[in-house]
Amino acid sequence: MKKYIDLAFGYAVAAIACGVFYREFTKFHQFDGRTALGFAHPHLLVLGALVFLLVALFVRHTPLAGQKLFRPFLVTYNIGLPLTAAMFFVRGIPQVLGTPLTGAASAAVSGVAGIGHTLVTLGLVFLFLSLRRSAD
Repeated sequence: MKKYIDLAFGYAVAAIACGVFYREFTKFHQFDGRTALGFAHPHLLVLGALVFLLVALFVRHTPLAGQKLFRPFLVTYNIGLPLTAAMFFVRGIPQVLGTPLTGAASAAVSGVAGIGHTLVTLGLVFLFLSLRRSAD
């Protein structure tokens, strides 16, 4: 259980750091429009910290950690979520600087972000299947 609380804490710290960076970076560059940077904070806070706090509770009260698909959840989810958050930075920093990505660079970022989102989704499917099996 401590492992999942530590993961939640790590994601919360990352979310706070992303929020501070977003606020200060846009303020320093006097940017007041929408940017992808603003999405890293809530993604890490909800999909990282909140999900792993809930996982810790389920591990404490159910045989969730012993389920066959629980380890694949941990691996895919913990690769996909940081990858997704990183792509918010890769797209958002150039937006703030006024040099948006174009052509192949934009497509590459979108592709990698799509892979990150797909891994998060697959991880959530593994989590829900594990939860369902641990309830039996």
